[in-house]
Amino acid sequence: MLGKNEMEDFEKSGDLNTLIGKGSVVEGVVKVQSSLRIDGRLKGQITTTDSMVIGQQGEIEGEAKVKNAVVGGRFKGKIFATGKVVLEAKSTFYGELKTSKLVIHEGAVFEGVCSMSDDGKQLLTEG
Repeated sequence: MLGKNEMEDFEKSGDLNTLIGKGSVVEGVVKVQSSLRIDGRLKGQITTTDSMVIGQQGEIEGEAKVKNAVVGGRFKGKIFATGKVVLEAKSTFYGELKTSKLVIHEGAVFEGVCSMSDDGKQLLTEG
């Protein structure tokens, strides 16, 4: 568990500084201080203070707490986003989604449930 000072540092926003590349496989808990891009496979929990981008080859199974999410690949599990979630044309999403704004492009697969609220902070506390 992060202490108060560590959490303040964690909440600072920044540029894309974490990449899980194609061919990589990660299991466990991933906490990122800014944006995260996934082109490999990840199974576990993700927390980021900014955006999570899943490339077309990326696959995630688990739970993500983010500000924004762009899904270009495959996601199975739960996403809790205080901002916007975009499901790109060839993406697949299976699970539960809680967000303030949702964009689903033609050709995307969405199978699950979605809850939307203007109060994004409340979404994170519910998850």
